[in-house]
Amino acid sequence: MRDDIQSFLNYLMVEKGFSENTTEAYENDLRQMMTFADKEAAKSGKIPGWENFTRQTMLAYMLDLKERNYAITTVVRKMAAAKSFFNFMVAEGKLKENPTENISTPKVGKPLPDAISISQVRALLNQPVKSGSSEAKRDKAMLELLYASGMRVTELVNLNVLDVDLKEGFVRCFGKGRKERMIPIYPQAAQSIQEYLTEIRPNLVRAETEKALFLNRRGDRLTRQGLWQILKGYAREAGLDDVVTPHTLRHSFATHMLSGGADLRSVQELLGHANISTTQIYTHLTSEHIKRSYEKAHPRAK
Repeated sequence: MRDDIQSFLNYLMVEKGFSENTTEAYENDLRQMMTFADKEAAKSGKIPGWENFTRQTMLAYMLDLKERNYAITTVVRKMAAAKSFFNFMVAEGKLKENPTENISTPKVGKPLPDAISISQVRALLNQPVKSGSSEAKRDKAMLELLYASGMRVTELVNLNVLDVDLKEGFVRCFGKGRKERMIPIYPQAAQSIQEYLTEIRPNLVRAETEKALFLNRRGDRLTRQGLWQILKGYAREAGLDDVVTPHTLRHSFATHMLSGGADLRSVQELLGHANISTTQIYTHLTSEHIKRSYEKAHPRAK
């Protein structure tokens, strides 16, 4: 069973181009399902194996997740992993039937993105300047770049020095499926990156062959977890620790761009969304912004 999971994970990375993070999430979900299947097989005296994983087993697994109070979004994700895995098993000829077939996935309402206001963004971006730490200019460059580009946290930490063209004001990043996109960045962000490259990175780097743009104190590429810890610290200092998540600046970028008049298709390209429907969730926030402006300005709306 483990070998089948590994074959599927290899397929996701090699054939589908899934990122390491996404593949790890699939692995965790499938191993949990395998553990449940092993226990069910032991109860019934059957030999553990995917050929004995039936539709009833899948329904029992879903019920088990519900009884363990997993969030509906988590159940949906685990279901998606199971469906993809069993589709793969059937396509590979390892199973005759897909045990998840005709099992509906719970419906999940799309949550609104956790965007913050422009003044809150300004307060957050100003925190590194106040900190006085030796890495403050690195942190300032990272936060400015996140808000300037709308990149995912993973995309930012994966950047190399050569991915940033400060003269032309562009950053090149690779999104899901290794799709490349070029994103313009505003002058203040470019200046912050230049100061980091000139004054801070040379003191952090240990190996001349290191390509990573953002480095930690050991001279290694900064991790997602490392960036999140840095961001949490500045959010706390700005009084925003209850509303800031790793994707807050990405969501705020999209919301503020649309509020400022950018068209939906352009924002889709900048965010690297495959489908415009994913980007459209931000239009609800901008509609709310327009409504508040209308109610504030119209003499008959008061």
